Amino acid sequence: MMVDKRHPGQGGQAGPAVVPLYGFQPPVGTPYGLEVSTVEDFFAQHDDWPWNPPRPGRATFHYLIAVTEGELLHDVDHVTRTVGPGQWLWVRPGHAQCWHPPGDARGPFILFEPDVLRADTARLLALLTAHDAPAVLTPHADDAAWLQQTALQLLDEHRALGRRPLDAHHALRRSLLESLLLRLANSPDITPADTASGTGRGDTYGRFLDFLELHFRELHRAADYAELLGCSVRTLSRAARDATGKGVRELIDERRLLEARRLLGPAGWDARAVAAHLGFSDPANFGRFFRGRTGLTPAAFADREAAAAL
Repeated sequence: MMVDKRHPGQGGQAGPAVVPLYGFQPPVGTPYGLEVSTVEDFFAQHDDWPWNPPRPGRATFHYLIAVTEGELLHDVDHVTRTVGPGQWLWVRPGHAQCWHPPGDARGPFILFEPDVLRADTARLLALLTAHDAPAVLTPHADDAAWLQQTALQLLDEHRALGRRPLDAHHALRRSLLESLLLRLANSPDITPADTASGTGRGDTYGRFLDFLELHFRELHRAADYAELLGCSVRTLSRAARDATGKGVRELIDERRLLEARRLLGPAGWDARAVAAHLGFSDPANFGRFFRGRTGLTPAAFADREAAAAL
């Protein structure tokens, strides 16, 4: 299994203020940016990693798990999700995640890079692959058996490397994955009207959100994202305004604030660690940023969240 062989993409130094970013590094012999296994095999092949002690991280690829038996606990963006039989867990690129100790969960485990999907299919799936889409999906009852069977067919084809020409093997795996995701997009958790409309957001804005999720900790200017997108700041600003009515800097600040609230609240980080994690030059600057948007100091916010959890 490939997951324990990745290396941090942000300097490699783990600590209280660092959630490392991992890239897709499949085992030798695994072709194309897609790997399929089962959650029970993952648990069986790893003795105590990465749940003892818990090790949060982020990835540049998608984690998709179908739970067919038992119950899976998994932290996504510092919130513990409970996934039962018939449900799907989706951890998207850039989301913070952390494994819980192995339980009795069973089911297919699919890892894939965003560019595995063909461009036309990716546009149809934009609402499903979006970073703000639900982490836990409950398909329509009429779709559940078909989805599980298709996931098992994908697993079978993945394990059939060498059984047929490599190009045909690639095409079959991608076709099965895309068919599965297109059917999964019909889940009630995804707004039907938005899904039917195609993308629900412009390509420039959607790509900006992808980059924002991966880089909001270290890139804080509209010009940084325009450079990554290969467009002008004006084009990016127009796309953001058209999609949300907000400016690029406002969206960047909102994402940083959301992360700060998650880390100060459920994750229990202190203000100094959060400031360093989010790229502030010193904790005082972070304190002004946070108080100006919430009316509370980071310490007061953390105390309020802790009291509410009692």
